[in-house]
Amino acid sequence: MTGLSKNKIKWIRSLQQKKVRDDLELFIVEGEKMVLEAVELFPNYIDSVYYIDGSLNLPESLDSTVISEKELEQISGLKTPNKAIAVLKKPISTYNPVAEGLTIVLDGIQDPGNFGTILRIADWFGIEDVICSNNTVECYNPKVVQASMGAILRINIHYCDLSVWLSEIKKPVYGALLQGESVYSTDLPKNAVLIVGNEGKGISSEIQKIIEFPIKIPRFGRAESLNVSVAAGILVSEFKRR
Repeated sequence: MTGLSKNKIKWIRSLQQKKVRDDLELFIVEGEKMVLEAVELFPNYIDSVYYIDGSLNLPESLDSTVISEKELEQISGLKTPNKAIAVLKKPISTYNPVAEGLTIVLDGIQDPGNFGTILRIADWFGIEDVICSNNTVECYNPKVVQASMGAILRINIHYCDLSVWLSEIKKPVYGALLQGESVYSTDLPKNAVLIVGNEGKGISSEIQKIIEFPIKIPRFGRAESLNVSVAAGILVSEFKRR
């Protein structure tokens, strides 16, 4: 099948809006690499695929449409579209509360790029679960999806009331706080929860009360602060190194 109707273009573009994504339980993945990965790993989640002729080799069973470069530009949310777009069904969260290993918790993260990068860090270090406060940016925001570089397809993401969740978890709770102990001199167990907070305000006062082990990355230079995704990467690396 080739070509897109005006209604189809309008429908795909509407998925750039959170309300529409929530109502339809769908989200967008862009780029040849990420689309092929989604098709390979999660064929049951694929709603439809739209691609430039010759760019993808897809199973015939998929609902796929060959489109022109102009049509790709019309449906893409990127300044420079990359060959293909897939519409996916949102996966059902499969978080296991007794799973071993490190769990990352995000308290009020607002920047989509930071969120996507943290998902990519989790994926790199083999962390399966990321728990988010209800006021953390939506994980299916196209900018989060793009920044995750496919990690969003492999990480279990769960939104909840953090104070309730943390009160029930059986792992030690570590939190990134300026007044914490240096991460380089702290015992870091294999099974733990690591909380990182909002870009400007840090971890909320309510959640700080639940933290058992406040930790920090000591400063050796003159920079005022670290980007939250950079800090998360350093902290997770230390947990895994031990």
